[in-house]
Amino acid sequence: MSRRRLDNRSGLSAGLLGEIQTPISIDSMESVYEVTGEIGRGKFAVVKRCVEKTSGKVFAAKFLRKRRRGRDCRAEVVHEMAVLEMARNNTRVVNLHAAHETDHDIILILEYAAGGEIFDHCVSEELLPETQITRLIRQTLEGVHHLHQCSVVHLDLKPQNILLTSLSPPGDIKIVDFGLARRLGAAGELREILGTPEYVAPEVLNYEPITTATDLWSVGVIAYMLVTGESPFAGDDKQETYLNVSQVNVDYSREAFARVSELAVDFIRKLLVKTPEDRPSAAECMSHPWLWQQQQLCLSPEFIAVRTIRERSCGTKWAAPLEDPEDKENFLESPHSQAKKSRFDEEAPTAGGSDF
Repeated sequence: MSRRRLDNRSGLSAGLLGEIQTPISIDSMESVYEVTGEIGRGKFAVVKRCVEKTSGKVFAAKFLRKRRRGRDCRAEVVHEMAVLEMARNNTRVVNLHAAHETDHDIILILEYAAGGEIFDHCVSEELLPETQITRLIRQTLEGVHHLHQCSVVHLDLKPQNILLTSLSPPGDIKIVDFGLARRLGAAGELREILGTPEYVAPEVLNYEPITTATDLWSVGVIAYMLVTGESPFAGDDKQETYLNVSQVNVDYSREAFARVSELAVDFIRKLLVKTPEDRPSAAECMSHPWLWQQQQLCLSPEFIAVRTIRERSCGTKWAAPLEDPEDKENFLESPHSQAKKSRFDEEAPTAGGSDF
């Protein structure tokens, strides 16, 4: 969807990072890697599978255009690299291995996730069991919690941007595509119109301040899709989708949740509320009983670290009352692109251009 840019004289939008440590090599990428096939293509990026010649290790090469619609977007690519560097020690975020530059592109050499998108499990005829879903949600929250501790919001969390390390059985998650991510607190309040329609939070549509709670709305949408196989807000057209989001029109009927536990419904209800302050944080989400019903599962170091703050985070947001469905704000009308059905459908120009 389109976004409002907050440009300054340096050419950086509010919330963009400008310093990186990873050297950008001008040597030919093909001298180091053998490209073995295309993974996906978007309006401003192409992602290809490649193999490092010296080690035989597989990577994903994300080719990002430096100029988009006649505008120099090198700063946005550098920002994406800086966010990846900030999250380098987090196992739930895709790792940046190297970078190359050509006349037209900057190429990010990224960790390869062989299992594809969790979106495939949302649209599959056979949905994942809840024990698997809670594991994926836990891991997603681990990554989100780490980003938020660094004062970074992703702003485009969706099943297409959460990959798996293996397909069968489903592996661990890797959060990808940080082209729309922003650093909070660097230049006052952050207000931008960006994201993907089906997953964007109401405060974004209403051009209200963006906070870490904006990402937690998207986690609620992802959880809804994993347990039901349906998108909670997708309408027949863009405007209906935006209206559904703005009014929080969610189907919690018995038919929609016929095979879903009450704890799962409770988890989703507490995230899909209009007021950002009423949503639990990523750390607070980790205390929800839905994510603790299978304690025999192996817990990752990131999960254990978040668990240490469970006592002081438990029980606050989860006790918040459900939002009044009659509490509706004026719908913000602005031009947007179509909601993407896969990571590589074309979209309006954004900081990230295309997804990986």
